Amino acid sequence: MLTYSFTDIGSDSLYLHLYKCIKKDILAGVLAPETKLPSKRSFAKNMGISNITVENAYAQLQSEGYIYSIPKKGFYITDISNIFTVKPKINTKQFKLSDTKSSYLVDFVSNKTNPENFPFSIWAKLMRETITDKSEELMINSPSGGIMELRSAICKHLKQFRNMIVNPEQIIIGAGTEYLYSIIIQLLGHNNIYAVENPGYKKIAQVYKSNNVICKYVSLDNSGINISELEKLQANIAHVSPSHHYPTGIVTPISRRYELLGWASKNNSRYIIEDDYDSEFRLSGKPMPTLQSIDFIEKVIYINTFTKSLASTIRISYMVLPNHLLEKFYSELNFYSCTVSNFEQYTLAKFINDGYFEKHINRMRNYYRGIRDKLLYEIKNSPISSHITISEEEAGLHFLMYINTNISDEDFIKKAEKNGINISCLSQYYLEHSDMPIDHTLIMNYSGLKSSDIKQAIFLLSQWSL
Repeated sequence: MLTYSFTDIGSDSLYLHLYKCIKKDILAGVLAPETKLPSKRSFAKNMGISNITVENAYAQLQSEGYIYSIPKKGFYITDISNIFTVKPKINTKQFKLSDTKSSYLVDFVSNKTNPENFPFSIWAKLMRETITDKSEELMINSPSGGIMELRSAICKHLKQFRNMIVNPEQIIIGAGTEYLYSIIIQLLGHNNIYAVENPGYKKIAQVYKSNNVICKYVSLDNSGINISELEKLQANIAHVSPSHHYPTGIVTPISRRYELLGWASKNNSRYIIEDDYDSEFRLSGKPMPTLQSIDFIEKVIYINTFTKSLASTIRISYMVLPNHLLEKFYSELNFYSCTVSNFEQYTLAKFINDGYFEKHINRMRNYYRGIRDKLLYEIKNSPISSHITISEEEAGLHFLMYINTNISDEDFIKKAEKNGINISCLSQYYLEHSDMPIDHTLIMNYSGLKSSDIKQAIFLLSQWSL
């Protein structure tokens, strides 16, 4: 009769240990197919364990298909030899996962939020209130567009700060802009030609291409996207960032905005996707009106996110759909589940409605203004000051700095890394070749900088960059 030792079973229960022993013997061929196992009673008596232990072990083996039972006859070993006729493919390729913790002394690339800038105590308070006040609502599936409380809160915020008159129903919530882009493509169609800005944020083009749509690149002039080039490309969807383009920092003037709306009005299939990322942090002057706020022909899909304004790890984004596209969303795509949890949505809604978001934005504007001013001061009072030209420093959380050096952009970035500085160049953001002189232009992204690191960063740049 079968016998197994129970002297060293670790943290396993008795039945689990017995199950593993029998399974091991089956896989090793010690217990041949069609072999009858001992009855539960005799097996238990032989090994000095309870009947229920053997019963539970047999039940687990049977549920996984290693044994089968015949009524009034007993348990038998299943023939599983055929599962070994196909040899499993062994993947020997090693994948190295990048460490999320930065090893740089100074980071001019990352958009991560410094922990001291996030209102943890307030957020924790609102989370506790949400659990207490919304216990029933937290257990109900969110509508596909998101919970109405958050959509209404965003609606009020847009009216107050972006002069946008929209209904809460027009707002669709999603976890990250990538999800929203995929929804937009389904609404507008895969047969359209999507135009993206060049230079630009590469992920935008990557998302469009991964959704199997034609993506073309449109160059920029001093006022933003080039309309005549847009016409020549025969694109009918234009993805633009008029408030503060990344990485050039260009703010599209009102005349070009109306020109772009005029382009969209010429054909029923034309639309503008307005990416208003980074718009909350215009550090001087009055913000320009959004394209959506001056669009009276319903050609603009407005999109924004709380990633920059609140925290880089809070993946809550939203878009404002024209009414006719909203109808299409609910008639054709209403089967989608909202990708943001109710818990996060209710907490953010309270954060906005109770006035904390406005206070946070005002506090962060002052903070970033101080970081920018100190960074500009250290640059202008460093040995490289006579060799650089700074542009587009008024809006958003980055500016461009041209540096007169013979070092190539590629070598510049490598030298910076060796000295503990993570920095990028404008040339890296061109999606296709450009004839414009773009070399030696650094993107000084200061959203993740600490004030205490700035002086050392500029000192290190000064040592070897010329």
